[in-house]
Amino acid sequence: MVEEFKTSKPIYSQIADRIIQQFVRGEIQAGEKLPSVREMAIQSGVNPNTIQRTYGELERMGVVESKRGQGTFMTEQTEMKRKLRVNIQQEMIQQFIQNMRGIGVKDSEITEAIDQFLSGEGEGND
Repeated sequence: MVEEFKTSKPIYSQIADRIIQQFVRGEIQAGEKLPSVREMAIQSGVNPNTIQRTYGELERMGVVESKRGQGTFMTEQTEMKRKLRVNIQQEMIQQFIQNMRGIGVKDSEITEAIDQFLSGEGEGND
């Protein structure tokens, strides 16, 4: 399956983000072996050098570990998954707040709208 990528961010970074999200959601388990560079390149429809860069970046971040002759494995550090989840959460909140402020919504209105949505009052309302 060839993936589609956005032009606003490097492909290796988008693939790294997807792997991190799969890990946080539990689709990839701690200690699980990732596909080889060649396999992942074919699955993603990209050059193997792109996947090598992706795995290198993930290793630099401490998300994966390369074991010589065995492959690349998700970290088994239990704290890493929590940290990644918090980071993703913060990025999503920041983007949401910036978008809302960008259309002129005040912080108090954002808070009120979120409270209403979470309590079920705002779901499906236009």
